Amino acid sequence: MRLEAVKSVVRGLLAVFGTSTTTEPRPGSGRRPSGSGGPAASDVSSTTSPGRSGPEATIEVASTVLRRASIVFEPRVDGEPDPGEVIWTWVPYEENDGRGKDRPVVIVARDTARSVFAVQLTSTPHDDDARHFVYIGPGAWDSQGRPSWARLDRVFRVFESGMRREANSVSREQFAAVSTALASRLS
Repeated sequence: MRLEAVKSVVRGLLAVFGTSTTTEPRPGSGRRPSGSGGPAASDVSSTTSPGRSGPEATIEVASTVLRRASIVFEPRVDGEPDPGEVIWTWVPYEENDGRGKDRPVVIVARDTARSVFAVQLTSTPHDDDARHFVYIGPGAWDSQGRPSWARLDRVFRVFESGMRREANSVSREQFAAVSTALASRLS
């Protein structure tokens, strides 16, 4: 009993100081649980997750940046991240308070020679929220084969140094669902 109390206190202290040993939320913390189901989903406070910090950290940008971008399906086996490919990166929570989660995103457009624009994928069902999500179905990016939804209201700039490639891509039809939904939001 005493050992469990000590473990609980230590976990709480570690979570407060940014080195939590769990991905489960603390009651009242507002922190979301993990559960991406993807490969090596990281602890939300891991400092080793690509894209988490530094000048090339993954950041949310205004969706209007996509108006000047070329949203074209073109995954290639060339070692470079391309629109249509699914990559993993640190995605900050909406609160923008330093917390976030390593998760899959689908690249929708090239930004610069070293960065891309992407939208996050989730396996949480969002059939009732077509304004912010589009259903794309299952894919190899989810190790459990669950269906996915692309979140349309959050666009991220991801630098190549801030991504982990998993050699997956969405199908042409899945990309078309995402690009059509994004285009309708931008018009």
